[in-house]
Amino acid sequence: MFNALGEYLLLMFQVFRKPDKRKIFRKQLFLEFQNLGIDSLGIVAIISAFFGGIVAIQTAYNIDSPLISLTMVGFTTRQSIILEFSPTIISLILAGKVGSRIASEIGTMRITEQIDALKVMGVNTANYLIFPKVVASLLINPILIIFSVVVALFGGWLACVVTGLVTSQDYILGIRYCFEGFIVFYALIKTVVFAFIIASVSGYQGYFTKGGALDVGRSSTKAVVYSSILIIIFDLILTQLLLT
Repeated sequence: MFNALGEYLLLMFQVFRKPDKRKIFRKQLFLEFQNLGIDSLGIVAIISAFFGGIVAIQTAYNIDSPLISLTMVGFTTRQSIILEFSPTIISLILAGKVGSRIASEIGTMRITEQIDALKVMGVNTANYLIFPKVVASLLINPILIIFSVVVALFGGWLACVVTGLVTSQDYILGIRYCFEGFIVFYALIKTVVFAFIIASVSGYQGYFTKGGALDVGRSSTKAVVYSSILIIIFDLILTQLLLT
Protein backbone atom coordinates (compact mmCIF):
# COMPACT_ATOMS: atom_id res chain seq x y z
CA MET A 1 0.00 0.00 0.00
CA PHE A 2 2.77 2.44 0.93
CA ASN A 3 4.67 1.56 -2.23
CA ALA A 4 1.57 2.28 -4.35
CA LEU A 5 0.94 5.54 -2.48
CA GLY A 6 4.54 6.64 -3.10
CA GLU A 7 4.28 5.81 -6.80
CA TYR A 8 1.01 7.71 -7.01
CA LEU A 9 2.42 10.85 -5.36
CA LEU A 10 5.56 10.82 -7.52
CA LEU A 11 3.39 10.40 -10.60
CA MET A 12 1.24 13.37 -9.57
CA PHE A 13 4.39 15.53 -9.28
CA GLN A 14 5.13 14.67 -12.89
CA VAL A 15 1.52 15.17 -13.97
CA PHE A 16 1.18 18.70 -12.61
CA ARG A 17 4.29 20.13 -14.21
CA LYS A 18 3.89 22.88 -16.77
CA PRO A 19 3.00 21.40 -20.19
CA ASP A 20 5.86 21.51 -22.70
CA LYS A 21 3.61 22.75 -25.52
CA ARG A 22 0.42 24.61 -24.62
CA LYS A 23 -1.04 24.24 -28.10
CA ILE A 24 -0.89 20.45 -27.86
CA PHE A 25 -2.29 20.59 -24.33
CA ARG A 26 -5.29 22.66 -25.45
CA LYS A 27 -5.94 20.24 -28.31
CA GLN A 28 -5.84 17.27 -25.93
CA LEU A 29 -8.02 19.11 -23.42
CA PHE A 30 -10.85 19.68 -25.89
CA LEU A 31 -10.56 16.08 -27.03
CA GLU A 32 -10.96 14.91 -23.43
CA PHE A 33 -14.01 17.17 -23.01
CA GLN A 34 -15.61 15.10 -25.74
CA ASN A 35 -14.40 11.71 -24.51
CA LEU A 36 -14.97 12.17 -20.78
CA GLY A 37 -17.86 14.61 -20.67
CA ILE A 38 -20.07 14.94 -23.72
CA ASP A 39 -20.06 11.18 -24.38
CA SER A 40 -21.43 10.66 -20.85
CA LEU A 41 -24.44 12.96 -21.22
CA GLY A 42 -26.72 10.16 -22.40
CA ILE A 43 -26.22 7.76 -19.50
CA VAL A 44 -26.29 10.63 -16.98
CA ALA A 45 -29.61 11.89 -18.37
CA ILE A 46 -31.30 8.47 -18.41
CA ILE A 47 -30.23 7.47 -14.90
CA SER A 48 -31.00 10.90 -13.43
CA ALA A 49 -34.49 11.10 -14.93
CA PHE A 50 -35.53 7.66 -13.70
CA PHE A 51 -33.94 8.10 -10.28
CA GLY A 52 -35.71 11.43 -9.79
CA GLY A 53 -39.01 9.77 -10.64
CA ILE A 54 -38.31 6.85 -8.30
CA VAL A 55 -37.45 9.11 -5.34
CA ALA A 56 -40.56 11.25 -5.90
CA ILE A 57 -42.90 8.24 -6.13
CA GLN A 58 -41.39 6.50 -3.09
CA THR A 59 -41.62 9.69 -1.04
CA ALA A 60 -45.24 10.26 -2.02
CA TYR A 61 -46.07 6.61 -1.24
CA ASN A 62 -44.61 6.86 2.27
CA ILE A 63 -46.49 10.03 3.18
CA ASP A 64 -49.61 8.50 4.71
CA SER A 65 -50.45 11.20 7.23
CA PRO A 66 -52.83 14.01 6.28
CA LEU A 67 -50.83 16.30 8.56
CA ILE A 68 -47.81 16.15 6.23
CA SER A 69 -48.07 18.41 3.21
CA LEU A 70 -47.46 16.89 -0.20
CA THR A 71 -44.98 19.69 -0.84
CA MET A 72 -42.56 17.53 1.14
CA VAL A 73 -42.31 15.27 -1.92
CA GLY A 74 -40.59 18.01 -3.90
CA PHE A 75 -38.51 19.05 -0.90
CA THR A 76 -37.30 15.51 -0.17
CA THR A 77 -36.58 14.82 -3.83
CA ARG A 78 -34.55 18.02 -4.12
CA GLN A 79 -32.51 17.31 -0.99
CA SER A 80 -31.83 13.69 -1.93
CA ILE A 81 -30.73 14.55 -5.44
CA ILE A 82 -28.55 17.57 -4.68
CA LEU A 83 -26.95 16.28 -1.49
CA GLU A 84 -26.22 12.69 -2.47
CA PHE A 85 -27.52 11.25 -5.70
CA SER A 86 -26.10 13.58 -8.34
CA PRO A 87 -22.64 14.23 -6.83
CA THR A 88 -22.02 10.74 -5.44
CA ILE A 89 -24.01 8.17 -7.40
CA ILE A 90 -23.33 9.81 -10.75
CA SER A 91 -19.63 10.03 -9.84
CA LEU A 92 -19.63 6.30 -9.10
CA ILE A 93 -21.19 5.68 -12.50
CA LEU A 94 -18.58 7.91 -14.14
CA ALA A 95 -15.88 5.99 -12.27
CA GLY A 96 -17.07 2.89 -14.10
CA LYS A 97 -17.48 4.50 -17.50
CA VAL A 98 -14.76 7.16 -17.58
CA GLY A 99 -12.29 5.53 -15.18
CA SER A 100 -12.14 2.26 -17.10
CA ARG A 101 -11.68 4.18 -20.34
CA ILE A 102 -8.76 6.19 -18.99
CA ALA A 103 -7.05 3.15 -17.49
CA SER A 104 -7.49 0.99 -20.58
CA GLU A 105 -6.34 3.77 -22.94
CA ILE A 106 -3.15 4.53 -21.04
CA GLY A 107 -2.58 0.86 -20.18
CA THR A 108 -2.75 -0.09 -23.85
CA MET A 109 -0.18 2.58 -24.66
CA ARG A 110 2.06 1.15 -21.93
CA ILE A 111 2.03 -2.47 -23.09
CA THR A 112 2.46 -1.46 -26.74
CA GLU A 113 5.53 0.60 -25.69
CA GLN A 114 4.08 3.86 -26.98
CA ILE A 115 4.84 5.51 -23.63
CA ASP A 116 8.45 4.34 -23.82
CA ALA A 117 8.71 5.80 -27.32
CA LEU A 118 7.43 9.16 -26.07
CA LYS A 119 9.98 9.10 -23.24
CA VAL A 120 12.77 8.51 -25.74
CA MET A 121 11.64 11.67 -27.55
CA GLY A 122 11.94 13.63 -24.31
CA VAL A 123 8.20 13.96 -23.63
CA ASN A 124 6.89 14.14 -20.06
CA THR A 125 4.49 11.25 -20.60
CA ALA A 126 2.66 11.62 -17.29
CA ASN A 127 1.88 15.24 -18.02
CA TYR A 128 1.05 14.61 -21.68
CA LEU A 129 -1.30 11.67 -21.05
CA ILE A 130 -2.87 12.28 -17.63
CA PHE A 131 -2.89 16.05 -17.06
CA PRO A 132 -5.46 16.85 -19.82
CA LYS A 133 -7.74 14.14 -18.46
CA VAL A 134 -7.52 15.49 -14.91
CA VAL A 135 -8.20 19.08 -15.99
CA ALA A 136 -11.04 18.03 -18.29
CA SER A 137 -12.65 16.01 -15.49
CA LEU A 138 -12.35 18.88 -13.02
CA LEU A 139 -14.05 21.24 -15.48
CA ILE A 140 -16.68 19.03 -17.11
CA ASN A 141 -17.86 16.90 -14.16
CA PRO A 142 -19.49 19.81 -12.28
CA ILE A 143 -21.42 20.62 -15.46
CA LEU A 144 -22.55 16.99 -15.70
CA ILE A 145 -23.69 17.07 -12.07
CA ILE A 146 -25.69 20.27 -12.53
CA PHE A 147 -27.23 18.71 -15.63
CA SER A 148 -28.03 15.60 -13.59
CA VAL A 149 -29.76 17.65 -10.88
CA VAL A 150 -31.96 19.45 -13.41
CA VAL A 151 -32.92 16.26 -15.24
CA ALA A 152 -33.59 14.36 -11.99
CA LEU A 153 -35.87 17.11 -10.64
CA PHE A 154 -37.70 17.15 -13.96
CA GLY A 155 -38.01 13.36 -13.82
CA GLY A 156 -39.53 13.64 -10.35
CA TRP A 157 -42.00 16.27 -11.54
CA LEU A 158 -42.98 14.18 -14.56
CA ALA A 159 -43.53 11.08 -12.41
CA CYS A 160 -45.72 13.01 -9.96
CA VAL A 161 -47.83 14.55 -12.71
CA VAL A 162 -48.23 11.33 -14.72
CA THR A 163 -49.16 9.19 -11.71
CA GLY A 164 -51.33 11.89 -10.14
CA LEU A 165 -49.77 11.37 -6.72
CA VAL A 166 -48.76 15.02 -6.35
CA THR A 167 -49.91 18.09 -8.21
CA SER A 168 -47.43 20.11 -10.23
CA GLN A 169 -47.93 23.11 -7.95
CA ASP A 170 -47.22 21.16 -4.75
CA TYR A 171 -44.09 19.58 -6.23
CA ILE A 172 -42.67 22.90 -7.42
CA LEU A 173 -43.46 24.57 -4.09
CA GLY A 174 -41.62 21.74 -2.35
CA ILE A 175 -38.55 22.24 -4.54
CA ARG A 176 -38.49 25.95 -3.68
CA TYR A 177 -39.19 25.44 0.05
CA CYS A 178 -36.33 26.50 2.37
CA PHE A 179 -33.77 26.35 -0.42
CA GLU A 180 -30.18 27.04 0.66
CA GLY A 181 -27.53 27.77 -1.94
CA PHE A 182 -24.91 26.08 0.25
CA ILE A 183 -26.19 22.61 -0.62
CA VAL A 184 -25.34 23.26 -4.29
CA PHE A 185 -21.90 24.51 -3.25
CA TYR A 186 -21.46 21.37 -1.13
CA ALA A 187 -22.44 19.15 -4.06
CA LEU A 188 -19.97 20.89 -6.40
CA ILE A 189 -17.12 20.59 -3.88
CA LYS A 190 -17.74 16.85 -3.68
CA THR A 191 -17.93 16.65 -7.45
CA VAL A 192 -14.54 18.31 -7.95
CA VAL A 193 -12.89 16.01 -5.40
CA PHE A 194 -14.49 12.92 -6.95
CA ALA A 195 -13.49 14.06 -10.46
CA PHE A 196 -9.86 14.33 -9.39
CA ILE A 197 -9.99 10.89 -7.78
CA ILE A 198 -11.48 9.26 -10.89
CA ALA A 199 -9.01 10.81 -13.35
CA SER A 200 -5.85 10.52 -11.25
CA VAL A 201 -6.41 7.00 -9.86
CA SER A 202 -7.44 5.66 -13.27
CA GLY A 203 -4.46 7.36 -14.89
CA TYR A 204 -2.15 5.84 -12.27
CA GLN A 205 -3.53 2.33 -12.81
CA GLY A 206 -3.14 2.61 -16.56
CA TYR A 207 0.30 4.21 -16.41
CA PHE A 208 1.80 1.41 -14.33
CA THR A 209 0.23 -1.46 -16.26
CA LYS A 210 2.60 -4.36 -16.77
CA GLY A 211 2.20 -7.44 -18.94
CA GLY A 212 -0.23 -7.95 -21.80
CA ALA A 213 -3.83 -7.42 -22.82
CA LEU A 214 -5.24 -9.26 -19.79
CA ASP A 215 -3.33 -6.91 -17.50
CA VAL A 216 -4.98 -3.92 -19.20
CA GLY A 217 -8.33 -5.39 -18.19
CA ARG A 218 -7.09 -5.88 -14.64
CA SER A 219 -5.89 -2.28 -14.52
CA SER A 220 -9.29 -1.07 -15.70
CA THR A 221 -11.01 -3.13 -13.02
CA LYS A 222 -8.68 -1.84 -10.32
CA ALA A 223 -9.25 1.73 -11.48
CA VAL A 224 -13.03 1.35 -11.07
CA VAL A 225 -12.81 -0.46 -7.73
CA TYR A 226 -10.25 1.86 -6.10
CA SER A 227 -11.94 5.00 -7.43
CA SER A 228 -15.30 3.86 -6.10
CA ILE A 229 -13.88 3.04 -2.67
CA LEU A 230 -12.12 6.40 -2.43
CA ILE A 231 -15.26 8.24 -3.54
CA ILE A 232 -17.26 6.63 -0.71
CA ILE A 233 -14.53 7.38 1.84
CA PHE A 234 -14.16 11.02 0.80
CA ASP A 235 -17.94 11.37 0.65
CA LEU A 236 -18.04 10.56 4.35
CA ILE A 237 -15.12 12.87 5.13
CA LEU A 238 -16.51 15.84 3.18
CA THR A 239 -19.98 15.35 4.64
CA GLN A 240 -18.51 15.40 8.14
CA LEU A 241 -16.44 18.51 7.41
CA LEU A 242 -19.05 20.55 5.54
CA LEU A 243 -22.41 19.60 7.02
CA THR A 244 -21.64 19.24 10.74
